[in-house]
Amino acid sequence: MPKHSKRFRNLSKDLEHLKVYSVDEAIEKIKKTATAKFDESIDIAIRTGLDPKYADQQLRGSCVLPHGTGKTTRVVVFAAGQKAEEARSAGADFVGAEDLVTKIEGGWVDFDAAVATPDMMRFVGKLGRILGPRNLMPNPKVGTVTQDVAKVITELKAGKVQYRVEKAGIIHSTLGKASFDAKKLKDNFLAFFQAINKAKPSGAKGTYIKSATVSSTMGPGFLVDVNEARVESEKTAS
Repeated sequence: MPKHSKRFRNLSKDLEHLKVYSVDEAIEKIKKTATAKFDESIDIAIRTGLDPKYADQQLRGSCVLPHGTGKTTRVVVFAAGQKAEEARSAGADFVGAEDLVTKIEGGWVDFDAAVATPDMMRFVGKLGRILGPRNLMPNPKVGTVTQDVAKVITELKAGKVQYRVEKAGIIHSTLGKASFDAKKLKDNFLAFFQAINKAKPSGAKGTYIKSATVSSTMGPGFLVDVNEARVESEKTAS
C-alpha cells in the first residue's frame, strides 16, 4: 500500500473539519478530543444570516440549559430596600445600589451576570460602556431588568445563559463541561438550538441558521447537521 505524502495527510485533516456530523456524532467527537488536564468547556457557535447593523435583524435573549453550564455563576444585583434583601436571600453574590455602580466604575467586573430592578437603571445606565462589551449589562429583553429578582437569580444560578448576535452574524454560548455525559450535552445543545430557532427576528433574510459548530476549549470544532438538529430540537420541545 503506497505511503501518502505529508501534504496529503494534512489535506485530509483539513477536509475532516469540513465534514458534517449528526448531533450525537459531534458530541462523541468532542468528548474524544477534550483531552486537556482540566475540565474543558463545551461551546457552540451558530452562524446566522443576520446582519445586526439593521434593527430588525438584531437578536438578543436567554435560554435555560436543562443541565446547567457546569460553572458557578457569580451574580450581582442592583437593588435597594426589600428587593436587596430578596436578592441576598436568593443567593446573589453581590448586592448594592449606587455603591456597586461606583465599584464597577473603578474597574471591578469580577462577576458573570448582572440583574437590576427598574428603578436602579437610572444609576446602572452609566455603566453601559463597561458592561455592554462584556455582555453583562442588565437588559429587559433577557429578563435581567425585573422586580422578580429572586426568580432571575435562581435561573441564572441553575444555568440560564444569555446570547446575542455578533457583528459577523455569529451567536456563541457554552453548553457545559467535557465531564458531562453525552446525553446532558445533547439536551443542552437541543435546548439552545431550539431557543435560537424560535427567536428568528422579523427582518431575517435568506437562510437564517447557516451552520452550527461545537468545540471544546482546547479541541477542534465539529460541524453539526443543522437540518437534523432542527428536527430533533422541535421533537424535544413538543
